[in-house]
Amino acid sequence: MRGRPKLFTTYAADTAIFPTITQKVLVTVGVIILFLMPFDIPFISGPVPRAFPEDWWLIGGRYTVLGQIPILNDGLPFVRFLGDSNWLRPMTEVFIIAIAALGLNILSGVAGQVSLGHAFFMGVGACTAAVLGGQSSERLWGLGLPIWIWLPAAGIAAALVGILVSPTAVKLRGLYLGIVTLGLVFIGIHLSRVFPQIAGDTEAGRRYPEFDIKLWKEETPLINVSSEDTVTGLLGLNTFEVTDRQKTYFFCLILLIVMAFFAKNLIRTRTGRALQAIRDRDIAAEVMGVNEVKYKLIAFAVSSFYAGIAGALFASFVGKVAGGQFNLFLSVEFIAILLIGGAGTVSGTLMGTFFVIILPEMVEKVTEWLGDQEEGVTGRVADFVLTEGPGDFGPVSVPNVAPGWSLNVFDWNVAIYGALIVVFLIFEPLGLFGIWIKIRNYWKGWPFTY
Repeated sequence: MRGRPKLFTTYAADTAIFPTITQKVLVTVGVIILFLMPFDIPFISGPVPRAFPEDWWLIGGRYTVLGQIPILNDGLPFVRFLGDSNWLRPMTEVFIIAIAALGLNILSGVAGQVSLGHAFFMGVGACTAAVLGGQSSERLWGLGLPIWIWLPAAGIAAALVGILVSPTAVKLRGLYLGIVTLGLVFIGIHLSRVFPQIAGDTEAGRRYPEFDIKLWKEETPLINVSSEDTVTGLLGLNTFEVTDRQKTYFFCLILLIVMAFFAKNLIRTRTGRALQAIRDRDIAAEVMGVNEVKYKLIAFAVSSFYAGIAGALFASFVGKVAGGQFNLFLSVEFIAILLIGGAGTVSGTLMGTFFVIILPEMVEKVTEWLGDQEEGVTGRVADFVLTEGPGDFGPVSVPNVAPGWSLNVFDWNVAIYGALIVVFLIFEPLGLFGIWIKIRNYWKGWPFTY
């Protein structure tokens, strides 16, 4: 109802994925922005002289001709930055890691099962994709199957391994379960060294299948994701190039939307409510008729399936991955995502993923920018912060310089992760989602905030 958005008169309205009009509008606008981000989108900023061709619609230069009226084409200022390929790669990584984080959120955030082995299940998915979709050689196994086989199979293989692990969750709880799942990471690293035919060389890894969509093993794919294409625009009157990075971006974005929809829908169902009951009080839930063994098995299977899909996507996206990259640090990164974003919520998981993945890129960009500053206030700040040689004593070392007592950008990112985890656990256990809830409730109650 207008003026009373939280007044629900039916259970269907109360449990809707987006129960209010505001949420529907925000999600729609956000999805549209994500799909427009890789391109320079023109907008009208005023007429210019008419010394231009009389094309009906010409996009790609500084000016756009609409009918007989030429207009300035500078692109949307907020969205346009992703047209730079340097930002497409980390954003695509956000989508892939978000899929894996959604799986861990179902297991740890919704079901309350502590897991430090999420990277292991990603490695299972990556290895499955390598064997089914990769090319074989004298030292490597590979069947060369199309993506519609190896990508779902990666999730299914990881889910089967998760089902094998799930009985442990019934016998162990809390820290003990976390230590068991942590051991899976080291088992996975060891197996990647024992079977180089699957994971490739210990240091260099192997080539993983690309995202090209084929019917079987034909040379020309139905949809070529790994190379540039010329796309016809509005009414066939203009063409523009779509790069492989842009197509990979769209492919992973669509998969994320689908997986996020199913994760959100799962939380709303009877299964989701049973998982939350086990999280809140497992003994009481079992007394009320919740089958603890069944639902913990489901939680591990679904979580592992998401991790397997993300592992296959990540390995294919990077192109060449060693088995040792699915290590403890990656598992801790997922824990940071849940704690910083907000465990138990899909929105918090997505916010946490964006924050954790983009933060290192922002730190690196700021460090590079400071390194270029030589004069003024910013120059003095750069001299104080950065270390460029043995004589400097800044806390951050620039690339290609021995760090000494200072830390490089990677080490600073690790330190920032740790500090953020501590801060959010102490001051805001609900993470970024909790901060957003406080801001939203404040403005909804303003000026009567008491």
